Formats: sequence, structure tokens, C-alpha cells
Amino acid sequence: MYTPKDYKHLIGIEGLSNKLLSNHFSLYEGYVKNTNKLFELIDNLHDSGETNSPVFAELKRRLGWEWNGMRLHEYYFENLTKNFKNINENSALYKKIIAGYDNFNYWLEDFRAAASMRGIGWVVLYYDKEDDCLINSWINEHDAGHPAGCTPVLIMDVFEHAFTLDYGIKKADYINAFFKIIDWPAAEKRFENTQK
Repeated sequence: MYTPKDYKHLIGIEGLSNKLLSNHFSLYEGYVKNTNKLFELIDNLHDSGETNSPVFAELKRRLGWEWNGMRLHEYYFENLTKNFKNINENSALYKKIIAGYDNFNYWLEDFRAAASMRGIGWVVLYYDKEDDCLINSWINEHDAGHPAGCTPVLIMDVFEHAFTLDYGIKKADYINAFFKIIDWPAAEKRFENTQK
């Protein structure tokens, strides 16, 4: 069983209201609850020999949505901070961004452009260990569109629940706020963990 992580330390963060964060935490807790419930239902069907049933198949398909909704929110909340510091230019992550995008501003423009696209979803900076490169990627739904074999390094939630309470339809203002609260040391650590 999975237990929701506590992100209340983010209350009071610049650019995201306490109400928006509280609502967002509740949504995340729903993903955790549903992930646990799906595992329970799948186990029950497995134990009763009903793995060939349409119900089993649909629950297995639904698991990707709930699981990724849980994990992506955890990654997102964990790469936010009240104590913003710019990315460390001596970090392995910064050097990899420069190697792949020629300069940090080009990478930043590409990430922002992905975040600004019409629609709901996620923008994720992924690391592909096989080709040793970083990729800015748009994920439309939790359970579809993830580049196989890649590790999330920096995650931005661009579903409406992440910003409309505070910014209405002004997604650009939310994107600006996001870049003022990134926990770069957390993203740098995620990247460093891929190098082990």
C-alpha cells in the first residue's frame, strides 16, 4: 500500500496560492488512493482466477493512469521549493543541458514553448541513458506518451488544476511563476542518480 507524501511545506510558496496547493494535494491523494484500490481489485481478480476477464484487463489499463498520476505529482511537488536558487552551472545537469541544447537559454525557450502549447498534460525534461541525452517532452495524459527508457528529471504540471484557480487562462503567468520556484538541487540530484 502506498501512503501519500506530505507536501504541506510548500504552503506559502511564491506564485501558487495556498488554496490551489491544498486542492492539488487533495487531487494527488486521490491518485494514491485509487492506485491502492486498483492493486487490491487486481489482486482479488487474480486470486479468484479471473485474469481473463474484461474487468481485469480494464483495471490493468487504468492502473497506468492512476500510478503515473501519483508519481508525476510526487516528482512535480518535489521539484518545487520556497528557497529558489538558480541552477548550479557546475552541476552535471547544467553541463548536459549545454551539451544537448548549446546554451541554457535555448533549452529554457524549448521547455517554455512545450509548456505553452495548447492542451493539458505535463512537460518533462527526460534523460535518455541509452543515447546520453536530455529531451524536453510533452505528455498529454499520465499513462501515454512517455519516452520508453527515459528518466524524468524536471516535471511541470500543465493540467488546468495546476494553475487556473490562481491564473485563470493565463498559462504564461503560471509558467513564469514555475520558473521562480524550481528546486534545481532536486532536479540536479535526480540527474546525478541516472549517472550511477
